[in-house]
Amino acid sequence: MLKLLIATDGSDQAGRAIAAAARLGTQVPGTEVVLLNVRELPVYYGELPAYDFAAIEEAARLSQVKLLDDALAKARASGLQQVVTEAAVGVPAAEIARVAAERAVDQIVIGTHGRNALAGLVMGSVAQRVVHLVNMPVLLVK
Repeated sequence: MLKLLIATDGSDQAGRAIAAAARLGTQVPGTEVVLLNVRELPVYYGELPAYDFAAIEEAARLSQVKLLDDALAKARASGLQQVVTEAAVGVPAAEIARVAAERAVDQIVIGTHGRNALAGLVMGSVAQRVVHLVNMPVLLVK
């Protein structure tokens, strides 16, 4: 049995990661997939009334639910059947590593945004950080 974690952010690259995982997963009967989206906490400057914060958080949560529903539909349409979704909040690379460890996955599949080396150094890369944080195979999909 194969257990995969697919990190998804709703981007085209994440869609390609789902397709790549499906090619892998459909070759191994009983493959289990965890679709994970990590929502970063917003940064607020100045004061914000509590009701505004609650409304913003609820809108972000609903957006995350929709993103995961769309990813689930794409995964199932690609032939993956044993799929669960998980929504997390925090620093993306750290949360991907945490969930992968908690769920005891065999491999992480993550799309890369294809930035060049300089842009990766300046802006950072979730995929690069994940590779350094985990002790399991990571399939990077461009």
